[in-house]
Formats: sequence, structure tokens, C-alpha cells
Amino acid sequence: MSGENLLVWLLLGVVAGWLAGQLISGGGFGLIGNIIVGIIGSFLGGWLGGKLGIAGAVVGGFSLASIVTAVLGAVVLLFIVSLIRRV
Repeated sequence: MSGENLLVWLLLGVVAGWLAGQLISGGGFGLIGNIIVGIIGSFLGGWLGGKLGIAGAVVGGFSLASIVTAVLGAVVLLFIVSLIRRV
């Protein structure tokens, strides 16, 4: 992964984390926590999207599919982390 691709996914992660925090009511970790979860979730979503063959959802790409997979990855990760935190 080149530096540009990494930067794109970091930026996508920031946006995805913020959006995930807005979508998961009561599951947020504050702005910084959601951004960190979003960055990790965007990599997770991009990796899973690539493995599942979702067109355009590759790590480092910048398209509508990559944005959607980054947000979905962040939402899933935020949901899982919030479930673990409740236990």
C-alpha cells in the first residue's frame, strides 16, 4: 500500500468514524474514540469488501463503494465494541 492509499483510508476512516458515531445511538466513544474506531473499521471494511469481491471496495481506493464499505466497517466495529463494553 502506498502512502497516498494509506492517507486516503485514514481520511475515509475519520469520516466513517464520525458517521458511525452518528448512526449508532448510544454506541459512541466521543469524537476521538469514534475516529479511531472509524479508521480501524475502514481498513476492516475495505479488506472484507475486497475479500467478498465488492467492486471498488479495495483498500486504498476512493470511490462510492470504498466510502460505503468504510462506513459499514466502522458501524460494524463500533457496534461490536459497544456490545463488548456493555458486558
